[in-house]
Amino acid sequence: MKVVIALTLALLPVALSAQDSAANHARQRAAWNQRQAPFRIAGNLYYVGTSELAAYLVTDPAGHVLIDAPLSESVPQVAANIRSLGFRVRDVQRLLNNHAHWDHADGLAAFKQLSGATLWASAGDRATLESGEATDRDDMTPFAPVKVDNVLRDGEVIAVGATRITAHLTPGHTPGCTSFTLVTRDTAIEKGRPLNVLLACSLTVAGQKLVGNDRYLGAVSDFRQSIDRLATIKPDIFLNFHASGFDLAEKRKRQLDGDAAAFVDPVEWSRRRIAANEAFEAELVRQKRSTR
Repeated sequence: MKVVIALTLALLPVALSAQDSAANHARQRAAWNQRQAPFRIAGNLYYVGTSELAAYLVTDPAGHVLIDAPLSESVPQVAANIRSLGFRVRDVQRLLNNHAHWDHADGLAAFKQLSGATLWASAGDRATLESGEATDRDDMTPFAPVKVDNVLRDGEVIAVGATRITAHLTPGHTPGCTSFTLVTRDTAIEKGRPLNVLLACSLTVAGQKLVGNDRYLGAVSDFRQSIDRLATIKPDIFLNFHASGFDLAEKRKRQLDGDAAAFVDPVEWSRRRIAANEAFEAELVRQKRSTR
């Protein structure tokens, strides 16, 4: 009896820890899945995601493109947002993913089934997307697996009608992290001149193991190369896949107050990229010191 009691007591902290972790994860999902009314950012580019997790709709008379379908529980909201803007979910022909983590990929399978869209994603993230299990780290929450229909190449142009979206492979945050660029026009913004848009994949470390990570040996060099590569892109509009990553709430308020160009800031990306680079290098130094 004493042995049984001892074993039970020894297991209790582990069980409680796992329970607490699951509860924390559930709270985070709920917080990030709060309702966000959809709106036009500029031209044919719309925000249809949640209060924190981005999803972008690029529209065209010939069909639409959706970039990300965050959580499985986000899909009804994303679909309702698309419909409330006056578009049909079944007209979404292409589904893109910026990177294969649960908060950006868990809803892909459900949205793909709902819309009939084909999923286009990078080779580096394909295994993770199709298994639902991260290949590059062991601390990520699993998500609903989804079949990749087309593997994106670096510089590939995704075309639907007159819409052109260019994929840029920018690994580091994941082995297949993908950024996208497009050009849109809005007659209410700067007399309808072309606006260059960057939808940047994350440059944050976010708990990733940079030192001694046997699952992703090239993470450090990939981060640095992607940061350098993204320095050559000069967007008028910078967008991130977390709303807090580009101050969505503050910009949307300005837009509602009458500033049609609230999301236009040609120097924002340079500022954020430099800050991301500094944070990455500082984290790399910290991890190297902690392993000594």
